[in-house]
Amino acid sequence: MLLKILIAVVFLAMVTSLAAGAGFLLRDGGQSRRVLISLKVRIALGVTLLGLLLYGFYLGDLAA
Repeated sequence: MLLKILIAVVFLAMVTSLAAGAGFLLRDGGQSRRVLISLKVRIALGVTLLGLLLYGFYLGDLAA
């Protein structure tokens, strides 16, 4: 159960980072480094999410 909550939290953090990056892009016109930092955070969260999903399937906690 904790794994599913953690996956949901990481997914919500990814969506938040995506919205923040879009806001930075619209507000700054892509001239600041905030868009790049947001992208780096989103990539790290994506890798974390993928790792959590693989771990969950490996353990059988997320098996259908």
